[in-house]
Amino acid sequence: MDGIERGLGDQVEVLRLNVTDSVGRELALRYGVRQVPTLLVLDGSGKVVLRQNGRLDREDVFETVGKLSS
Repeated sequence: MDGIERGLGDQVEVLRLNVTDSVGRELALRYGVRQVPTLLVLDGSGKVVLRQNGRLDREDVFETVGKLSS
């Protein structure tokens, strides 16, 4: 996750949430998070455009964010 966060620089806002605290738990329920780690990429309206569970695919994340930015 650190590498993805560094690679995206100022293009996006990255939020890390802990599913054991109240905010993290609420959002996990809202977005159907059932496994940790889970990475969600949301578009400007809050729609999930990419979901990755377990091992993260860095290139897929960069490609998805690039499409949203253009």
